[in-house]
Amino acid sequence: MSGRCCGTPSVAPRDTWAGRRFRRALWIALAVNAAMFGVELGAGLQSGSVSLLADAIDFFGDSANYLMSLVVMSMGLMWRARGAWIKGMTMVLFGLLVLARAAWGVMLRELPEPLVMSGIGVLAFLANLGVALMLYRFRDGDADMRSVWLCSRNDAIGNLAVISAAAGVFGTGDAWPDLVVAVIMAGLALSSGIGILTHARRDMQRAKVEAGI
Repeated sequence: MSGRCCGTPSVAPRDTWAGRRFRRALWIALAVNAAMFGVELGAGLQSGSVSLLADAIDFFGDSANYLMSLVVMSMGLMWRARGAWIKGMTMVLFGLLVLARAAWGVMLRELPEPLVMSGIGVLAFLANLGVALMLYRFRDGDADMRSVWLCSRNDAIGNLAVISAAAGVFGTGDAWPDLVVAVIMAGLALSSGIGILTHARRDMQRAKVEAGI
């Protein structure tokens, strides 16, 4: 569950065959994540699960991230690095938001519905696994492409954690498994977000050197 984002920077594809494949993959990923955001948001509110709500927010953030990648992928390295920086900040803010919601859940002591959690968790895992496999070939690109791959990878890991939390809630009759998983997901988001910010800053410096600034 490493949050490292240290890949070898490369020029992102533009109007090449690979670029068209990457763009098409991003559109598919955007559609899948937007749909799953609606599904998990409703399920999270219905079941009272903090980890499902955390995953729903993550789906929303990923949808925005994929859209950002589509906007900047045909631009220069500096703009792609700036787009990655925005995505890194989004992941950091997501992590902080989930931590705050988990703290609120500790005070309320709400017991989530484990059957809803597990069912939606499996559905979300299959969706994210498909997206992650589709984007796997682009994982060694620049900061923007790397961040796209990390989003999908982290989501699949998070879904397995939600399924485990559902089993824990069912077995213990307590909300702690759900809250613990939510905190772990928040930590993964913070780690990956900081890594993307570091990679993006490195790409910005490279762009300045190439531009002679």
